Amino acid sequence: MEYVTQLAPGPGVPTPRRTTIERKACIVATTRTAHTVWNGNLLEGQGKVALDSSGVGQFPVSWPSRAEEANGKTSPEELIAAAHSSCFSMALSAGLTKAGTPPTKLVTQAEVTLQPGTGITGIHLSVEGDVPGLDEDGFLEAAEGAKANCPVSQALSGTDITLSAKLS
Repeated sequence: MEYVTQLAPGPGVPTPRRTTIERKACIVATTRTAHTVWNGNLLEGQGKVALDSSGVGQFPVSWPSRAEEANGKTSPEELIAAAHSSCFSMALSAGLTKAGTPPTKLVTQAEVTLQPGTGITGIHLSVEGDVPGLDEDGFLEAAEGAKANCPVSQALSGTDITLSAKLS
């Protein structure tokens, strides 16, 4: 359980006093959606990916932006990298906080490698963290735990996922 200190009015007291209340995690199943409209064949066609759940926008995709240079377009691999780096960061932050060493800052990069004709051949996570009171070995152990328990890592478990972690 997590406890939060907040200002609350006291009985018969005109000014707020500090009180500690229990903050319960609201954990429910969530579903996020995106859709793609694709026009044309694979090599010459193009499409747009829309992030429906958040509504943050539509992003152009094409085979050349996937297999060659991005040229201002995204790719499934870049979207996987974004999902993995953010999920891993949240899992690591949660684990560190639960262990009593909350991070000040985590910077995570995910590199997703696509080999045309083979598929996604690997993902490398690298994280640098500012975690007061934690040594390098403890940080690496926490990062390995986050890699194993992050829901995106679990969804991608058929892919080789490597990790490098260091304190800043």
